[in-house]
Amino acid sequence: MQKFCLTQGLRTTMAAALIATAGTFGAGSVAVAKTINIMETGSTLLYPLFNLWVPVYHHIRSNVRINTQGTGSGTGIAEAISGVAQIGASDAYMSDMQVKQNPDILNIPLAISAQTINYNVPGLNNIHLKLNGPVLAGIYDGQIRDWNNPAIARLNPGVRLPAHTITPIHRTDGSGDTFIFSQYLSFSTPTWNDRVGYGTTISWPAVQGGLGAIGNPGMVQATSQTPYSIAYIGVSFTREVERAHLGTAMIENRAGQFLLPTPRTVEPAAQQLVAKTPRDERISLVFAPGKQSYPIINYEYAMVNARQADGATATALRDFLNWTVSLEGGNAPRFLKRVRFIALPPRISALSREQIAKIH
Repeated sequence: MQKFCLTQGLRTTMAAALIATAGTFGAGSVAVAKTINIMETGSTLLYPLFNLWVPVYHHIRSNVRINTQGTGSGTGIAEAISGVAQIGASDAYMSDMQVKQNPDILNIPLAISAQTINYNVPGLNNIHLKLNGPVLAGIYDGQIRDWNNPAIARLNPGVRLPAHTITPIHRTDGSGDTFIFSQYLSFSTPTWNDRVGYGTTISWPAVQGGLGAIGNPGMVQATSQTPYSIAYIGVSFTREVERAHLGTAMIENRAGQFLLPTPRTVEPAAQQLVAKTPRDERISLVFAPGKQSYPIINYEYAMVNARQADGATATALRDFLNWTVSLEGGNAPRFLKRVRFIALPPRISALSREQIAKIH
């Protein structure tokens, strides 16, 4: 299996334009002379947002230095648990077993994101093909092999689909994107749930010609370099997808509507599950009800140990995380629009603040 790797040195330059508009959030707090070093690692979907936040926050709290690494959600969770990182970024919440084994790890939503299904089909990348859970499950388990398969043709009447083999691309690292994509397949297609299920890592069915990639950058690269391929990619990489001239599918939701991820479809989906979000905030937002609900969305989590090594680090973490979930801070449109995220609803922001307050 060919593997496309994530470049660890990826850094966005967009943050520089934001520093001038950072404001004076928290300017009344007492300055702390000691330098506090915080390691953030994990989700490549959250990685571009952290790289917008960090330079701006350093302008506000110059003594707090946050190092970011896009290593995948599985690594983010593992390194928050081990203590290697103070913040483990993840698109996936921890399982019941993980929580039982690690009761001090908090799952704190910071924003709401979505996932796109992208493809590289010569001549068709400029239109939005319609796809649904059963078709995607069929592609990823090898039962649907060609782009002109009748199941795809029925969803796209009038489109001249090529008689060419589909190359499905999946993540090989522990990935929150895999978690939410496989949840969509499981929730929409019972046979996938019975045979494969969902998780940050799953046993992918063997599909001849299938490819593996690491991180969202690797998924974009693999898809752009492989004609007739299909992949799932975090919405924060929309600019990269557009630069690669890839197609973006309209995905069927629970109500039978085919939608693209936009604020008008992501926000209604999230609102459907606000009231059902528990106090520990571990919940799937995938396949939410509602005609205007885009089906593959999620809370973006910071995994943080409630028990920090010292009081100064705990205080720095609380201050930074409270800033990230504030509409005047990290949840402001000037950040979230750059990565196509939406802000936390007020109730969810309040729940996140309750969890942040537990850090000591």
